[in-house]
Formats: sequence, structure tokens, C-alpha cells
Amino acid sequence: MAKFYGTGRRKSSIARVYLVPGTGVITINKRDIDSYFGLETLKMVVRQPLVATENTDKFDVIVNVHGGGTTGQAGAIRHGISRALLQADAEYRPILKKEGFLTRDPRMKERKKYGLKAARRAPQFSKR
Repeated sequence: MAKFYGTGRRKSSIARVYLVPGTGVITINKRDIDSYFGLETLKMVVRQPLVATENTDKFDVIVNVHGGGTTGQAGAIRHGISRALLQADAEYRPILKKEGFLTRDPRMKERKKYGLKAARRAPQFSKR
């Protein structure tokens, strides 16, 4: 039985994704996708690579994700599914590349600077 693996990352979220031939069930941290993500947009983001390659009902997706918030986790899962699909069939590369699913989103939180309260937030100004 074939099992395809892909690691996805976004912000501080890391997703380990396994694709197993099946009926299209998506399990995230041992929970169904509907109970894990409340927003419909996040569920859509997770399914995007499968829809683009027309594999929605060909693979079961098993995900282990940690770190970050819900949006970051959804992005990490999408990245991981895309990488796992490449292992399953390398001919999906042009489709996934065109949609931008293989690119790791480089945007990260900016570091806090000394003399400031946050990355760019200065202390409140007072004339006297």
C-alpha cells in the first residue's frame, strides 16, 4: 500500500501530511476537518491542491499539525498536501507550481527592537 509524505510550513506552523489511497477523508490531529476548522474558507484552502489536481476522492489525507494559529495551520497543510502529491505523481508539478502551492510563504513575524514596545510600536510620546 502506497503512502506519500509531505512536510508543509507556514509562519510558525508545521504540518506532516500523509496521502493514502482512499475515498477523500481528511483527518487533522485525529479529528475530522469539519470539527477541526470552523471557517469554510480554511477548509477550502486545505482542499485547493486536491481540487486543482482532481484528486478529491482518490486519497485519504492524514495530517499532524502543530504551532501557529488556524490560518497558518491551514496554509501549512496546503503546502504539505502539495508536496505529497508531487511524490504521488511528478506530472502534477506544473499545475501546483502555477497555482503557487509549492512555494513556501516566507512572511514571518518581525522581531521586537530595543527601545520600542513591539517591532515598530514606539512608546507613547509626551511633550512634558
